[in-house]
Amino acid sequence: MNLETLISENLSKAVKTLYGVDISSELLQVQSTRKEFEGDLTAVVFPILKISKRSPEQTAEDIGKYLFDNVKEISSFNVVKGFLNLTISDDYWLGRLSAISSSDDWGLLPVSGKKVMVEYSSPNTNKPLHLGHIRNNLLGWSVSKLLEFNGHEVIKVNLVNDRGIHICKSMLAWKNESNGETPEASGLKGDHLVGKYYVIFNELLKKEIDSLVKSGMDRDEAEKSSKLMKEAQEMLVKWESGDKEVVALWQLMNGWVYEGFEQTYKRLGVSFDKTYYESNTYLLGKELVLNGLKKGVFAAKDNGSVWCDLTNDGLDEKLLLRSDGTSVYMTQDLGTAHQRFTEFGFDEHIYVVGNEQNYHFQVLKLILKKLGFDWSESIYHLSYGMVELPEGKMKSREGTVVDADDLIENMVSTARETSLELGKLENMTEQEQQKLFEMLGLGALKYFILKVDPRKTMLFDPKESIDFNGNTGPFIQYTHARIKSILRKATESGIDIKFTNAHIVPVEIEIIKILNNFPVKIAEAGEAHSPAIVANYCYDLAKEFNRYYHEVTILKESNEHVKSQRLILIDTIAKVLSKGMSILGIELPERM
Repeated sequence: MNLETLISENLSKAVKTLYGVDISSELLQVQSTRKEFEGDLTAVVFPILKISKRSPEQTAEDIGKYLFDNVKEISSFNVVKGFLNLTISDDYWLGRLSAISSSDDWGLLPVSGKKVMVEYSSPNTNKPLHLGHIRNNLLGWSVSKLLEFNGHEVIKVNLVNDRGIHICKSMLAWKNESNGETPEASGLKGDHLVGKYYVIFNELLKKEIDSLVKSGMDRDEAEKSSKLMKEAQEMLVKWESGDKEVVALWQLMNGWVYEGFEQTYKRLGVSFDKTYYESNTYLLGKELVLNGLKKGVFAAKDNGSVWCDLTNDGLDEKLLLRSDGTSVYMTQDLGTAHQRFTEFGFDEHIYVVGNEQNYHFQVLKLILKKLGFDWSESIYHLSYGMVELPEGKMKSREGTVVDADDLIENMVSTARETSLELGKLENMTEQEQQKLFEMLGLGALKYFILKVDPRKTMLFDPKESIDFNGNTGPFIQYTHARIKSILRKATESGIDIKFTNAHIVPVEIEIIKILNNFPVKIAEAGEAHSPAIVANYCYDLAKEFNRYYHEVTILKESNEHVKSQRLILIDTIAKVLSKGMSILGIELPERM
C-alpha cells in the first residue's frame, strides 16, 4: 500500500471515529505538501466540514491529533487554515530505503494481461533514414520498453513501405542513369545509393517540366504530360502485374536498402519483433475494399476508382483504389491492421507517426469501424511533433533533410571532442574511449529527443545536447560514473556496503522520496505514452544526488554505520538511474 492510500484510509477512519459518519477514502484528497510549508503530505479537510460542523482549523486539528495517535508513520503535524500538513517519520523512510535497495525489480509494475502492439519506423525504401525517422524510432522503441515496465505484453512491429510510385521513381532513375552502379562499387550504403537515384529522378523531372513550361504549357498541364512520370506510373502497373524484369529490379534495390537500414537500426539500438512489408499487405487491403464495395460501404466512380464517403462524419471523400486498380496508403493500412488483429488479437495498437498524419488515422479508424471491426477502437495514434535543427547545421548530402547516419556520426564525433576537452577519460585504452564516445554521443542524442513531450515540435541542438551540465544525457551518464567511482573506492578500502538503519538527514529523505516515486512515474509515463516523464525523473534524481554529494560526506564519514548506509543509498540511486535510462535505450558508463 502506498503512503497516500494509507493516509486516505486512516483519514476515513478518523472521520468515522470523530464524527460518526462513513466517508469513502476516495473522496478525501491527499497530496504532496507544497515546498514552502513543513510536512510531507497534506490532507485537505474542506470536504469534511459539512460532517464535522466545525471550522477548517478545528477540524484539521481534530483529525491531526487522531492520525498522530493512531498512525505510526506520522511523526508530527501542523495546520494551515483548512490544510493538514503531515510529517512522515524517519523510520518510515528508512524502511522504504531498505525495501527499495533490496528489490531487483523496483519500478517494474505487475503483469497486466494487456497485449499492446507498437508500430514505429515505417520507412520508405526509396531513401535513407533521416532525422524525423530518428525521433520516430527512438520514441517507438522507448514507448515499447515503457509499456513492458507497466506489465504489458508488447509486440514491436515495423511496416516497410516497399512499393508505390515513389519506389518506382528511384528504380527508373537507377535503370536509366546508373550504368549498373552498386553499393560495393560506389562505397555508399545501399539506402544512400537508392536515395541518390530518387533525388536524380526528381531533378530530371523538374528539368522536363521546366522545359515544357518554357515551351508554352502551364505547370499543371506540364506535370500531367511528363514522359518521365508516365514511365514511373507504367513501371508501377507492371510491378503490380508481376512483370519479371521490374520485380527483379525491385528486389535488387530493396535488398540494398534493407542492409543499409539494418546498420542504422543496430547503431541506434532499436529492434522489432516482426516486420511487415507493404508489398505483402496491400493485396489484403484491396480485398477488404472490394468486399466493402459489394456491401455498399464504399462506392465506385465512373472511372473505376473506389471511394469512401465520410462527409456525414464531418470529413471528406477518401480514395481507396485508383482508377487503374492500384492501391493507396490507406488501402494497405486497412489490410495490415486486419492481418495484425487476426494474428495477435491486441488490446491496443499504437501507431507512432508524425502529427502530419493525424487525419489519416482518424480516417483509418472510421473506415475500419464502417467495415464492422469493433477492434478499430483499440487503435491509438501516438502523434508526435516534428524535430528540427538550427539553421545551417548538419545538412545531409541531399541538401534538404538531415541524414540519420550523418547525424549519429556527428554526435559521436562531438562527444569525442567534448570529452577530450574536459579530460574525462581516466587512463582509458583507445578501445574503451571509442566505446565511451559512442555511448555519450548516442546517449546525448536519445536523451535530448526523448526528454521532450512527444506531442511537441522540438529544436535539436547537437552542441547543447552533449553538455555535461544541465538536463542532458551526458550529465546523467557522468553522475552514474561518479557514483560507481565512489563505490569502487569503498570496495577497494574494504568498506562494507549494507543497510544499517542508521540516522538519516533531510537531504537523504528527499532522495528516498524520489526513489520511492519511481513506480508512480513509470505508471504515469505509461498512461501518457511519454518517455519524457521518465527522462525528467532521471534528471531530477541525478541532480539531487549531485546536491547530496556536495552537502554530505560519504567516504570520509567517521561513523561506519552511517557511511555504509550512505553507500547503499547512492548504490540504489545508480541502479534506479540505470533502469530509468534503459527505458530510453541509453547505456550508463561505469567510469569516465
